[in-house]
Amino acid sequence: MRRNLVSAVVLSLASAQSANADPSAAAPTETVVVTGERPGTQKLIDRTVYTISKDMQSTFGTAADVLNNIPSVIVDADGNVSLRNDSNVVILIDGKPSTQFSGSTGGASLAEIPASDIDRIEVMTTPPAGIKASGSGGVINIVTKKHLDEGLSGLVRGSVGLEGRFVAGGVLSYNTGRFKSSFGIDLRQDVRDRLSRDSRVVTDPITALETASRQSVDETARRLVPSVKASLDYAITSGQTIGVSFNQRNLIGWRDFLQADESGPAGQPIDSQSDRSSRGHEWDTYADEGLHYDGALGANGSLSLSLVRTIKREDEHYAYVNRFTLPVAAPTFDTLRLGLDFKEIDFAADYQRSFAFGGVLKLGYNFDTNDNLFDNSGANIIGGVPIPNPVLSNIFRYRNHVNAGYAEFDATWEAWQVNAGLRYESNSAATLLVTGNVSGRNDDVGFYPSVHLKRTFAGNWDLFANAARRITRPDPEALNPFIDFQDTHNLRAGNASLLPKDTWLYEFGFDQSGTGFNFGATAYYRFDRNSITDVAEPVGPDVVLVRKENLPRSRAFGLELETDGKFADRLGYSLSANVFSMQIDARALGFPNLQTTQGINLKAAVDYRLTADDTFQITFSRTAGRLTPQGTLGPVDVLNVGFKHNIDLQTTLVATLSDLLNGQGLHRVVSTPTLQDAYLRLPYGRILFVGIVYGLGEPLNKKAQEIDYDQ
Repeated sequence: MRRNLVSAVVLSLASAQSANADPSAAAPTETVVVTGERPGTQKLIDRTVYTISKDMQSTFGTAADVLNNIPSVIVDADGNVSLRNDSNVVILIDGKPSTQFSGSTGGASLAEIPASDIDRIEVMTTPPAGIKASGSGGVINIVTKKHLDEGLSGLVRGSVGLEGRFVAGGVLSYNTGRFKSSFGIDLRQDVRDRLSRDSRVVTDPITALETASRQSVDETARRLVPSVKASLDYAITSGQTIGVSFNQRNLIGWRDFLQADESGPAGQPIDSQSDRSSRGHEWDTYADEGLHYDGALGANGSLSLSLVRTIKREDEHYAYVNRFTLPVAAPTFDTLRLGLDFKEIDFAADYQRSFAFGGVLKLGYNFDTNDNLFDNSGANIIGGVPIPNPVLSNIFRYRNHVNAGYAEFDATWEAWQVNAGLRYESNSAATLLVTGNVSGRNDDVGFYPSVHLKRTFAGNWDLFANAARRITRPDPEALNPFIDFQDTHNLRAGNASLLPKDTWLYEFGFDQSGTGFNFGATAYYRFDRNSITDVAEPVGPDVVLVRKENLPRSRAFGLELETDGKFADRLGYSLSANVFSMQIDARALGFPNLQTTQGINLKAAVDYRLTADDTFQITFSRTAGRLTPQGTLGPVDVLNVGFKHNIDLQTTLVATLSDLLNGQGLHRVVSTPTLQDAYLRLPYGRILFVGIVYGLGEPLNKKAQEIDYDQ
């Protein structure tokens, strides 16, 4: 949907801008007349583009903060992203993969990336053939800011928050026409407090005796996150450009927790009581390095080449003290080290040719390879001497490479627009559990078609229909069968026999834009085979093992509604809803019948201009509760507020308060014949930031006013 228009200018839609970041993902260029500002939301044939500069969380918040305000996107307290309730979402940066979003800790990266680096977010619920086939939920492409103003410009920002939180950073760019460069630094200190409560009853399947246990964990993590980024582009000729980019982020911090445990026969006094405390240190590194070439081939053709190397290294050390109150026993000590070394190389070659009749042919080849090495070790401290514990130690390696080719065709005939493509992917993957010398393979080959059809009618409204096939390959960590003992009462293990998830996506809807009011509706259907889910089973009176399993099939359908507009000149609003129904078939895992759940996810935002220089904003999102194969997940409510004051043309004061209701928690219930478990994890998400944005130079003064709601 397009925002209100103020003054006429000719603007090429964001599909052409996206092509600069990822030529293989570009949609056909479409020229329309817009006004005064770039539309806040653009509905293209193969994606929806959201400009986030109007979100006050984009000033000092993180990528997770702004993603959570986008329709159909949900980001939980751990940074895990889901789209239309499907958590298998691929996150790209400027159209390219990044190791920082991989693995079980990938979601945490979204809580560390400064939202101020983001220009717009592209959501693809039925991605085109030029995009990797991974991700049953779809693809989210985070497009970073490119400072292309002539001359020298810069931006400085800083803020302070509660509990020692702060954000400081800046960016400097220089553009001479043929030469474009940008350099930015950012330093963020964050504190995360989290409280967990777990109450469970385990039934022995042989004796039918019940054991009740309770666990509480009080955790604090303090992290310092420095980051640096740089890019350089040079126009060799008017039709040829080469460029390099670099981005590195470190995480340095510590994490403490105190865990209290008690258990006993159900309905009787407890007979076991203990606590476990930990002091841990983290040192993580994420880096992306890229080369690209864009050149014209004749009058109607172009070629783009890109090579991206990304790394992810994690090194975490924890020391534990175990104290026993009932029965009384001497304390014990142990340590745990978690290591990860992940490298990924992605090469892409994309060719595009335009035809006089309005069609565009796209051909491409993509090679992606990665190498994961998990190195975990533990020891028991006896008499001050560490004794290696083989139960806690393992080395697991995962290597794979994907060869892919695609063909995509775009065409426009009068009021009709079509995008059709076919992608082929061949994945070769090998696993090795070094501990025990257990090897395995996880290969797959397939064709992945996509079709997008759009019809424009008088009155500024469009009708569209889309379909695509996707695949979700198991995460390397999900294939590791070794048991993770980080939490001695909640063990985790992968499954080397997991199959990739196969998904078909369909959607049909319309989009209408008018003066002061825009509205859209999309009906969607998703069918999955071999969905990957967590299954919890008791392995002791007060110990549960969570493992990965495939579901034979699952399906979801729903209706998405979006609207935005303005009342007079002072009040702007946006509303969205996802009315959904999901069906899970877990009978092959021993659970009875098909399970169906319905719900409504809601998002709302209101901007109120108090004066010409003062604006108040409030955003709200609600994620409905839903079923899991073994129980339920509870609802989540998040309320954010913000205030902006323009001090002068160069300086802006911004204050934001996130999660005002402190409702971004996780409430999970498991109910099986042998396990009744109620788990609550409550992060203290109410965070206040107050800060200043200051622009240096004429081009950057415009950047300082990007959050100007008066447009």
